[in-house]
Amino acid sequence: MREGQPDGWEGLPLCGIAGRFLQDSKRDVDPELLHRMVEPLHSRGPDDVGFHFEPGLGLGHARLSIIDLQTGQQPIRNEDGTIWTVFNGEIFNYVELRAELEAKGHRFYTQTDTEVLVHLYEDLGVDFVHRLNGQFAIALWDRRTRSLHLVRDRPGILPLYLHRTGRALTFASEVKGILPALPTRPALDPRALDQILTFWGPTSPNTVFQGIEEVGPGEIITVTAEGTRRRRYWDWEYPPPDEHRSGNDAQLAEELLALLLDATMIRLRADVPVGAYLSGGLDSSAITALIQRFGPSHLRSFSVTFDDPGLDERAHQDRVREHLGSDHSSIDCTGNDIATRFWQTVWRTEAPVLRTAPTPLSILSGLVRASGYKVVLTGEGADEVLGGYDLFKETKVRQFWARHPDSEGRAALLRRLYPYLDLHQRQGLPYLKRFFGQGLDTPDHPFFSHLPRWTTTARIKDFYSDEMKEQLTEDPLEDLLPRMHADFATWHPFHRAQYLEAKTLMASYLLSSQGDRMLMANSVEGRFPFLDHRLIEFANTLDPRHKMRGLVEKSLLKRAMEPYLPESTVRRHKQPYRAPDVAAFFQDARPHPVVLDALSPESVRAAGYFDPDRVSRLVRKAASGRAVGAKDNMAFVGVLSTQLWHRTFVDGQVPATPKGVSQA
Repeated sequence: MREGQPDGWEGLPLCGIAGRFLQDSKRDVDPELLHRMVEPLHSRGPDDVGFHFEPGLGLGHARLSIIDLQTGQQPIRNEDGTIWTVFNGEIFNYVELRAELEAKGHRFYTQTDTEVLVHLYEDLGVDFVHRLNGQFAIALWDRRTRSLHLVRDRPGILPLYLHRTGRALTFASEVKGILPALPTRPALDPRALDQILTFWGPTSPNTVFQGIEEVGPGEIITVTAEGTRRRRYWDWEYPPPDEHRSGNDAQLAEELLALLLDATMIRLRADVPVGAYLSGGLDSSAITALIQRFGPSHLRSFSVTFDDPGLDERAHQDRVREHLGSDHSSIDCTGNDIATRFWQTVWRTEAPVLRTAPTPLSILSGLVRASGYKVVLTGEGADEVLGGYDLFKETKVRQFWARHPDSEGRAALLRRLYPYLDLHQRQGLPYLKRFFGQGLDTPDHPFFSHLPRWTTTARIKDFYSDEMKEQLTEDPLEDLLPRMHADFATWHPFHRAQYLEAKTLMASYLLSSQGDRMLMANSVEGRFPFLDHRLIEFANTLDPRHKMRGLVEKSLLKRAMEPYLPESTVRRHKQPYRAPDVAAFFQDARPHPVVLDALSPESVRAAGYFDPDRVSRLVRKAASGRAVGAKDNMAFVGVLSTQLWHRTFVDGQVPATPKGVSQA
């Protein structure tokens, strides 16, 4: 039994990090409170648990074993016990770092990547983070200076939250781990909800919980008896338009491939089997192809399919699977699966969501775990890093259109970008201008690229109650602008669009609600080669024309992957991942019980966020099959998920685990 581990906790299925720091060192952290903080993190892994206590400090950890299965228990200390850490994630270059540290005389007592952290900190202080290649949420305690450092990885792959009350700071991998330490019942932050209903996620460091903050991507928070200091140690940065990296496409594609291959290979380091997600698109296909061609073992790949042919990609998945010869498994997701599991999804995400897309990914991670795998590589991040989204094409067309705003020919180009949207010919310039024309008269606006999306999303606010409207006095866009990089205005418009995507949607939604939370629902770790910081920094130096040739997205990646993938996969138009939304909650016009309960006038009125009459009209519209547009879909899912969030975290009703869902 390790230090501070209570009787009866051996083998308890827990994972994640949690802790409490009392700035008055004469007080002790309550061990029972820390145990209750760790307990809700059980889905983050089933393998181990440990604690460390000393005056004014308590650290807790529960482990998903990936490296050093026998001796890698946390918390981890340095040689003399003056530095301790609990850590969630992976340091992919730990082998190289360990060799350097051992050569300098550091003595290791485990084989873990975690132990590298305490020794590297001994040498470099908080600057140790610059040497790390990984995805991580770190809490590191320095007894010598009585300082606690909370560190999050550069792009924000792994979550870390904190709460301050008086002279006490509490932190955890998920908000659930902080709730036992709150003095009162959780409450919703109206400003954060308003940001979600604009950007799809709250603006860092806000969360939808009043008084609970996140450690932002690329951020270090240091807490001492004197106070708290936040600093950003890394950010997405782009050069001025005349200082982009030189080189022709062939040279740059070769550099990109070398970086991507190395990023993929080091993410295969594990003492357990590693698989890969295969959606059938370019990004995941690129990763699976590199693993199959250069990896150390035969590839196992996984995918999710849908009955709706407009959403299903199984034909593309099969084409890549047959080309690579991977051992492939897929699982079908129905609308009823989504409706039945959606409350569980909100409990996992800890935030309202505007799409049901996370739920099928939770089902997919359940397939991975049931197949005996704990780790998968995915293609997430390629669109943000290398310019893959239709939004970037749309911005390019809109910039072109803005020079001649009355041109129907230029507006018509937008129809070609969205073959899956109903933008048929009889919808002329007035319709397109309403849909895409926000900010067309101000193409130099810093948020020009995202104004159409944000304007469409913000229409959900039509459903706010009068009381909610009275609480909201700040425009979310005005709050976002001061948080931009100091050089943001000097960058190429394409790079400004990339930065906005990385700083809003990616970290707060894609990597969290749709990423980490759905993977960890079944104790599966996701790894993201495209989000290796070396690859990001390389891509950020490229001229936009190397990312998008004309309206061909990710052109450099396509060139790099031509030798390894079917031509149809390389040339295929990007199909965004989508899942059934409103339709999933209605069968023969009958609402699913979760809708009848959460969206009843009584429930909506009791929560107080939305207008019961407007919500009831939306439910009737959905039941009749008329809620088919983007606004209705986002409004329905956003209102429903907010109501379920309230029921879960304010009313304290935890959803039952549906049959067939892992309880890892």
